[in-house]
Amino acid sequence: MVTESDQGVTMPDTGSTVPRRQLGRYLRELRQQSGMTIAQVARLIERGATTLQKLETAQADRIREWDIEAICRVLGADETTTAALKGLAQQGNTKSWWHEYGDLIPADFNVYVGLESAATRLTSFQELVPGLFQTADYARTLIRGVYPAEPASEIARRLEMKMHRQVLITRKTHPVEVDVILDESVLHRVVGSPRIMTAQLRRLADWATRPNVTLRVLPYSAGVPLGDLTGPFTILDFGAGQRDQSSEPSVVYIENYTGDMYHEAWASVDRYRSAHETMRRVALDPTQSKDLLRRVAGGSEGVRR
Repeated sequence: MVTESDQGVTMPDTGSTVPRRQLGRYLRELRQQSGMTIAQVARLIERGATTLQKLETAQADRIREWDIEAICRVLGADETTTAALKGLAQQGNTKSWWHEYGDLIPADFNVYVGLESAATRLTSFQELVPGLFQTADYARTLIRGVYPAEPASEIARRLEMKMHRQVLITRKTHPVEVDVILDESVLHRVVGSPRIMTAQLRRLADWATRPNVTLRVLPYSAGVPLGDLTGPFTILDFGAGQRDQSSEPSVVYIENYTGDMYHEAWASVDRYRSAHETMRRVALDPTQSKDLLRRVAGGSEGVRR
């Protein structure tokens, strides 16, 4: 990445990467929500329609901060969104992207949600109940832990946003496919209270009955199947393009306490797929997993293999 004096960022031609893809996705969504065409926006910011189209499709060789700011102004983006999109424009062109919270992109702007909403399949290993499966009480407890000083109104806003994401699983048209492995510790770590956990485990068992959801539990008895701990991760796959090729490269998302890592390189994605497959082979099958969830929720915690 080369930052130039006229507020421009020149990108080497190495293909679209997560920051540029997300920038394009958010610009396109803003424009579509406004009801404006590419030509109309381009005319208002005094740029060619081709320039805007390349920004939206992550094909721009050079991104001007001025253009991003002008587009956000024309489309009525708020201050946080404008700052986030300008930050994405500066994030470089690497195949593994570390997004540190509050670094160029405001901490309140959730980059991952945009990727999640565009994915057709999520494959993950988790050590907490995934956000897409959380009950309101479970989610509220976690949000309050992350933002202890926030007023109740802000906690409620964050909770509403998290609950709204679950439509990705329940929508009638092309619901996202989810294949998740839960570490058994998820079932026993009390979040909030025993009452909240009972409701959450029953809800997980209900989610697991959906045709687009595959849920397995990795039991303690499986030990450490990889010989090392991966930590939680999610592989995001996107819609098929021509000749059954993915229209966007798959991405591995790893959430950390101080920031997020996005891996796009094929070797990294393949390694995490192999890790998931290894854990899948020693995990309880879906039926056993649902039975275990219901037994733990009911107070019987024995694991049957």
